[in-house]
Amino acid sequence: MAEVTLISHSGTRTTLEVPPGTSVMRAAIANGVRGIYAECGGDTMCATCHVYVDPEFAGLFPPVNEDEDEMLEATACDRLPSSRLSCRLTIPDGCGAVVVRLPESQR
Repeated sequence: MAEVTLISHSGTRTTLEVPPGTSVMRAAIANGVRGIYAECGGDTMCATCHVYVDPEFAGLFPPVNEDEDEMLEATACDRLPSSRLSCRLTIPDGCGAVVVRLPESQR
């Protein structure tokens, strides 16, 4: 299990125990974390699960692919170098912790 900490725009921290192979989006939705809408259900088609991955954890995940890149252009809040869609952030085996920050809004 990995410790995934989601930090809201206002600074509220929610830490979840997430098994490998689970996306950050699915973990957030299953645990009622506010600020992740996932309107498309994790199909990289809506950008309502946009997050900012803390730089020290960015290397845990594969690079942004073409579909994710296109959706990141449609986020409600600014796209930053640390922007990712949480549906594309699958917790890898051996991951101890991940910290992601939620944008001010998703819509």
